[in-house]
Amino acid sequence: MSTLKLAGLQDDTPVKLTLELPAEIHRDLVLYAELLASADGANLAPQQLVGPMLSRFMATDRSFAAQKARFQTRRTT
Repeated sequence: MSTLKLAGLQDDTPVKLTLELPAEIHRDLVLYAELLASADGANLAPQQLVGPMLSRFMATDRSFAAQKARFQTRRTT
């Protein structure tokens, strides 16, 4: 089995968001949580995966990282 991209999740204080997801995405989140539990014993609810998934996505988006760095540089100057 391949290594899942989410592992070693931090227990951070959450910020509440309310959103609607397509049923297919919810089913995949439920499955992902189950696979994560079987891989490393992490017993997480599907909604707890959304934040880390978004974080991982943004962290690996090179264009976003470059634009974020330029934006932050402009803000501090």
